[in-house]
Amino acid sequence: MFSGLFKKTVLVVEDEPALRKALTEKLSAAGYRVLAAKDGQEGLTMAVNKKPKVVLLDLMLPKMDGMSVLDRMRKDPYGKSVPVIILTNLMATDGYKKLAEEFEVYDYVVKSDRTLEEVVTKVNGALKSS
Repeated sequence: MFSGLFKKTVLVVEDEPALRKALTEKLSAAGYRVLAAKDGQEGLTMAVNKKPKVVLLDLMLPKMDGMSVLDRMRKDPYGKSVPVIILTNLMATDGYKKLAEEFEVYDYVVKSDRTLEEVVTKVNGALKSS
């Protein structure tokens, strides 16, 4: 009856409906409470108001790109230290890697290089490190 109260919350900020749904289902099956946002603005609002334990954040998003979301999150007392996993199709070029390091992201994952199971493993690792 109370088990839902103890689940750790993960926020998925992803504009692609099929991937957002697949991530939500996979993380829920792994025992997480999942919040899902379809654009950067919604993701930022959910992050600051709901305070999830981990944020999976796409970079290419409507309304507000992922780096802008991350910048604003890091300026909020909650968002300063929450583990963020960048989940994108943008290759980890030097510019993006440098920005990710500046914002102290937990990991930078290229979607096409990882399975959903591997993403869940990254979330597990982020929670253990926080």
